[in-house]
Amino acid sequence: METIRWGFIGCGDVTEVKSGPAFQKIEGSTITAVMRRNGDKAKDYAQRHGIGRWYDDADRLIGDSEVDAVYVATPPGSHAEYTIRALEAGKPVYVEKPMAVNYDQCREMLAASERTGQPLFVAYYRRRLPAFLKVKELIDAGTIGSVRLVNLRLFWPPREGDTGPDASHWHIQPEISGGGHFFDLAPHQLDYLDYVFGPIASVGGQAANQAGWYEPEDIVTASFTFQSGVLGAGAWCFTVSEESSTDVIEIVGSEGDIRFPCFGSDPVVVTTASGREEYQFENPPHVHQPLVETVVRALRGDGSCPSTGESGARTAWVMDRIVEEWRGKQDKG
Repeated sequence: METIRWGFIGCGDVTEVKSGPAFQKIEGSTITAVMRRNGDKAKDYAQRHGIGRWYDDADRLIGDSEVDAVYVATPPGSHAEYTIRALEAGKPVYVEKPMAVNYDQCREMLAASERTGQPLFVAYYRRRLPAFLKVKELIDAGTIGSVRLVNLRLFWPPREGDTGPDASHWHIQPEISGGGHFFDLAPHQLDYLDYVFGPIASVGGQAANQAGWYEPEDIVTASFTFQSGVLGAGAWCFTVSEESSTDVIEIVGSEGDIRFPCFGSDPVVVTTASGREEYQFENPPHVHQPLVETVVRALRGDGSCPSTGESGARTAWVMDRIVEEWRGKQDKG
C-alpha cells in the first residue's frame, strides 16, 4: 500500500494527543474515518481533527472500502471483539494495551490473525521511546555487566473516581479493564521487560484488596524468572499517600545498576564503578508516533514492528498468572 488509510474504533481521550495525530503526521499514513457509539462525539472528533468520515457503528467503519487498517482504541473489554471482526474483514489491526482483558481472549485474537493472514500489532509504545531505547542500549552494551535481577515498584495514591459513593472509573471495573489499576499500568512495565530480556518463563504472585474502595485488587506483588535466567520481582499499590508515591524500575547487574521511571520524567540513572551518569529524555508530543511509524512501515512492506500480537499476548499471560491465586479465592467466594 502506498498510503495506509486508517479507521479508528474509539476516539476518546487517548486519541486526542497521545496517539491520534500521529496517524496523520507519519509519511504514508492518513485517517479516513472514526467511530464512536455516541455519534455526536464521533462527528465532533472528526471535525476537530480534519477527518472526512465518522460512524456510530463499528461494522460500518470496518466495512468501509476506503479503510485499509483499523486502530482499536476502546477500553480493553471490547478489544477482542472489534479486533477479530476487523481481522476477519481482511484488515490489519493496531490495538490499544492491554491487548485484551485476559490471555484467553488474546489467544482468540492471535488465532484470528493467523486464520486471516492479517497482522496484529499492540500499542506498547515504550518499545520505541527514547529513554527506554537508551536503557536497552546500555544493557546490550554490557554497561552494567551481566544482568542479575530486576525490581519493579509502583505506588500511587488513589485517582479521581476510585473512592466514595461515586467510585465508577472504568479502570476499576474488571469486566471492562480486566482488573484494577494494576491491569492498566503494570502491562507497560512487564511488556518492556519482555522487550529487553525476552519472555518470562515462570511467574507467581499475590494480590489483595486492602482499602475496600472498589471490587478488584488494589495491591499486588509478584516474582518471575525470564527464559534468559534473569530474576525479577514487583510490587504495585494504588492506595498510598502522595508522599509515598514511587515509580521505579531497577535493573541490577554484576557491574552496576540502572534506575528509571516507567511513567514519570525522571532521568535514567546508571551507577557503576566509574561513577554515576544521568540521561534525560523528552517524549515526543504524540507518544505513540515512533511505534506507529514501525506499524506503517510494516504494512507498507518496508520494515517490522517490535510490538506484535505474540508479544502482547505474552504480557497478558504473565498478568493472568500473577493474579491467578487471588482470582481463584474471589471465585470461591
